[in-house]
Amino acid sequence: MVEKIRWLGHASFCIEAERVVYFDPWKVKQDLPQADIVLVSHNHYDHCSVEDVKKISKKETVVVTNESCASIFINIELKVVKPNDRTVVNDVEIEVFPAYNTNKTFHPRSAGGLGFVVTLSGQRIYHCGDADFISEMKDIRCDIALLAVSGTYVMTASEAAKAAEVIRPKVAIPMHFGDIVGSSKDAEEFTMLCQELPIEVKILNKE
Repeated sequence: MVEKIRWLGHASFCIEAERVVYFDPWKVKQDLPQADIVLVSHNHYDHCSVEDVKKISKKETVVVTNESCASIFINIELKVVKPNDRTVVNDVEIEVFPAYNTNKTFHPRSAGGLGFVVTLSGQRIYHCGDADFISEMKDIRCDIALLAVSGTYVMTASEAAKAAEVIRPKVAIPMHFGDIVGSSKDAEEFTMLCQELPIEVKILNKE
């Protein structure tokens, strides 16, 4: 089973299971486990950080990302993907979804931003990347959804709750708050709205 889900702040997570998988590592500490797989959603500095990837990488680490991010990584194994791809990396199934804005211009669909569903120990974990509530979310099936809630660049708490209602995960974990934009109030509002669905929400402490 998935042993541990660590929220490292912002949109950054470390998932410890039969493989160690990171999403969008940024401002990571030195004492974290080395990665088998690093998934990078798009090329903004707070998601695509070469220095942070280096901190958690070993010789066998594979970075899974889009073409624009891949161009800045050197001396590391890369798997370049695009929305709607499916692949297997280090025995981990990865499904790739689009991530983009619908009512703002920070993340246009044409930029090729990514969301990911990874299957670890039989559990499907979705990381939405920097996205609004988009129509493609209706096609996502997952047990755990990592959803942005802070607004401005991504979904608001209300929009994230609508996404959760469509996706229907067993557990939703709010992210993308407390750094650059958003606060714990956004996570709390998201929790309150999900109680009405009902969907279990876990607000993780930043590690």
